Amino acid sequence: MSASDQDTTAAGAQEAAEASEADESMEETSGEEAPTSGLTPKQARRLRVAAASVLLVAMAVVLVVRLASRTSVLVVGVYGLAMILCGIVIELSRNGRTRLATWLLVGGLAAALAFDWLILP
Repeated sequence: MSASDQDTTAAGAQEAAEASEADESMEETSGEEAPTSGLTPKQARRLRVAAASVLLVAMAVVLVVRLASRTSVLVVGVYGLAMILCGIVIELSRNGRTRLATWLLVGGLAAALAFDWLILP
């Protein structure tokens, strides 16, 4: 290689390095400029875990109250499944599946309340 070829190669490598640094700095600044609205994923997970935990305790209290008034296998089944569902929601939220957990929590508890109203005496 001649001296002019080495200079051209060195200049090309330097330009490529500067271009990649510019791309990296633009990515960093674009991440800082974008305003975030709403909850962060970590906050969403914690919120859903807390909500499912509170509902788990509430289902346990309702189960005890319903068993005190009327003992039935259906009562244990409906509220037992609702409590299991709350535990599943907690695990899903811990693993980052917060949207799925939210839909399961809302749908499952609505179904439990509907069964309580329709099926249980």
